Amino acid sequence: MVATDSKLWLLFTLVGTSLVGCGNGQPAESGTGGTSTAGGSSGAGGSSQSVGSGAGSSAVAGHGASAGGSSGVVGAGGGNDAGRGGSTGGTGAVGGRTGGAGGRGGAGATSGIAGAGSGAGGGAGGAGAGPMGGRPGAGGAGGAASGGAAGSMQAGGAAGSASGGGTVTCPSTVLKAGDTNQTVQVGSTNRTYILHVPSAYKGTSAVPLVVDFHPLGGSGSAEAMSSPYKAQTDPEGVISAYPNGLSGPSGGAWNVGPCCVKDADDVAFARALVAQVETKACIDTKRVYAVGFSMGGGMTHYLACHAADLFAAFAPASFDLLEENEDDCKPPRPIPEISFRSSNDTVVPYEGGYSPVVSGMPVTFLGAVGTFQKWAEINGCTGSPTASDGDDCQYYTSCTGGVQIGLCTMTSGHAPGKANIGWPFIKKYTLP
Repeated sequence: MVATDSKLWLLFTLVGTSLVGCGNGQPAESGTGGTSTAGGSSGAGGSSQSVGSGAGSSAVAGHGASAGGSSGVVGAGGGNDAGRGGSTGGTGAVGGRTGGAGGRGGAGATSGIAGAGSGAGGGAGGAGAGPMGGRPGAGGAGGAASGGAAGSMQAGGAAGSASGGGTVTCPSTVLKAGDTNQTVQVGSTNRTYILHVPSAYKGTSAVPLVVDFHPLGGSGSAEAMSSPYKAQTDPEGVISAYPNGLSGPSGGAWNVGPCCVKDADDVAFARALVAQVETKACIDTKRVYAVGFSMGGGMTHYLACHAADLFAAFAPASFDLLEENEDDCKPPRPIPEISFRSSNDTVVPYEGGYSPVVSGMPVTFLGAVGTFQKWAEINGCTGSPTASDGDDCQYYTSCTGGVQIGLCTMTSGHAPGKANIGWPFIKKYTLP
């Protein structure tokens, strides 16, 4: 239990970090995803399109092509792209996530012209015609060698390989080192963040992106100054972003369901932020990570539950999963996650429990061990965790998809996590 509201509020405002808010992960103004329809003996594969709010593209498959073509997840203000490989044995397309006004191409979004029996897999989808085009999509899986010729690409699209791998084209303008204030529109609201470019960033090869969330009452600028992660990531040329939460009853906060700011779609904000940064910097789209302290750690947990298609791994500190929303945590894939919790934390007690820290928005923490076990359950981990190592960290190592779940116990009170442990842990994971 938290001792007093005033003490809790003071401790929550000590360091800046961030969380993403509640929502179903579907930003405003999404278009309808592409569909697939059966073709004749042979036919041309459809090209992906970027749309605003309206119908997406469809793909006509060659004879015997496998079914596919599900709609993509869209970014704020963007349409979605979808298509499919045009071959027997080729995989159906999965629509990619869009950028702000453009769109990420779907897997196999531009299919080859299928032969009668089999055809080549599709290339990556187009970047989108809007001013904030999304990332290239992955190519569709290839069919037999006797397949037909590849179709034409959507403007701006990058060809995917036969095995489904996409490519990253670095922006022609290289960002200068330093911190800048950025704005991105999410629905009808302008949201802001600090974009940090280290001097080691060269802009000629793709680097990871770390989105670092501030605590309750904090700000992106305060988190940028106090976060321990920069010391680890800057030498590697990693780009980092520090979002600003909207103001709630206790100041800058993140919407994680039952708490701590109303009417904010912070999951959509996180998606829009990442999409925009990917147009400005050369980002490895499979290596985007979320970290955060205090309520920023809560936002990090929330993103692990609701944005597993965007972020590869997570490192929250000084916050737990909540009893109020744990049943809604159903990520579509195994989640690599490492938590940092202090046994002497008086703001978010190690044992968990009820907390009225934000007026009118009480929450109930699962506790450090309860959260550790819940993530193990979500990820299908078996057996017992490892014994504590020299850093007082334990891990579930036998989990679905080869991921691990970690809990590092500190004696630092309500404090940020240990980035010298957190960064090596999360950076070894990429999106599947």
